[in-house]
Amino acid sequence: MKLAMIGFGQAGGKIVDKFLEYDEQTGSEIVRAAVAINTAKADLMGLEHIPNENRVLIGQSRVKGHGVGADNELGAEIAEEDIDEVQGAIDGIPVHEVDAFLIVAGLGGGTGSGGSPVLAKHLKRIYTEPVYALGVLPGSDEGGIYTLNAARSFQTMVREVDNLLVFDNDAWRKTGESVQSGYDEINEEIVRRFGVLFGAGEIRQGQEVAESVVDSSEIINTLSGGGVSTVGYASEMVEKQPKSSGLLSKLTGGNDDLEDQLDSANTTNRITSLVRKAALGRLTLPCEIDGAERALLVMAGPKAYLNRKGIERGRKWLEEQTGSMEVRGGDYPLQSSNRVACAILLSGVTNVPRIKELQQVAIEAQDNIEEIREESEDNLRNLVEDDEDELESLF
Repeated sequence: MKLAMIGFGQAGGKIVDKFLEYDEQTGSEIVRAAVAINTAKADLMGLEHIPNENRVLIGQSRVKGHGVGADNELGAEIAEEDIDEVQGAIDGIPVHEVDAFLIVAGLGGGTGSGGSPVLAKHLKRIYTEPVYALGVLPGSDEGGIYTLNAARSFQTMVREVDNLLVFDNDAWRKTGESVQSGYDEINEEIVRRFGVLFGAGEIRQGQEVAESVVDSSEIINTLSGGGVSTVGYASEMVEKQPKSSGLLSKLTGGNDDLEDQLDSANTTNRITSLVRKAALGRLTLPCEIDGAERALLVMAGPKAYLNRKGIERGRKWLEEQTGSMEVRGGDYPLQSSNRVACAILLSGVTNVPRIKELQQVAIEAQDNIEEIREESEDNLRNLVEDDEDELESLF
């Protein structure tokens, strides 16, 4: 799948930068164009792979390149005011060559959480390609304002994009880990998981063709219908050995047919095991997988370790677990890889404790805002009355 990626804010820019590095290392060619947008000049300067001409500094007249802090309302206002500058960078994207837009943003800060929904609405108004977002939720230890921003931004993003793919930092930060090393590791995890998912279907010169092709239309169909998505992932090392070598050959007495049957059985078992690990292990957004509206299974690795029977068995198991009749599956041959990996996209998930928690935070914050507003009005009223009393006593 070919994407136009737009990193909005500090976290978004770093993740898109990491996707470009992943493309260079793997030759996956996922990112057809990359743009970074920020209100902080230093964050843009720290990027390594996004071209300088595609780094857009907005809000210079308001914040002078120093960022908006955690003020996502200001971030939204600046995005509205400077949308023409953003569009200027997007005009350079060869839209006819991309399958979709992917906006990447941290939902807890100010620039990304406030500005990315504004951009999503703008893109959907102009282009016919799907507009997705990859939103990163802040950890609960990052502070109340970040959780409040995430609660607000999450609701707006779900409304504005064709599908919101979510990565929850709270489920991935390790105890005692430094903030910087924690985020670096998280960004690598994000790119690894979504790299396998979005890389499927992109056949390059010299690459083997998949038995059961997963192309961009399969991903788009899985994400259709909107809502929230999460991704599961599991992988294991494989030893690439020549045929009829080692213990297996000795056990079968060199019987090629029997050896092929055993190889096929081992491959099938490995695939079904990885599917279970990916679906029931740590998801990008932890949730109960039953009730997911749609799902997509992608198996990647050397072709000898992939087979249609294993993928079909894994797909049927996923159907049973989710209760969905829209479960797609296929393989993604990677001959140079020494791992077999499984990526599972679960779209339209609803049983998500973290989202319920965010919604509760939003409700409580709204109540607090009303209290603060009322208290402020009372204080102003008392101040005015005191001034009037003082003036009356003077005369």
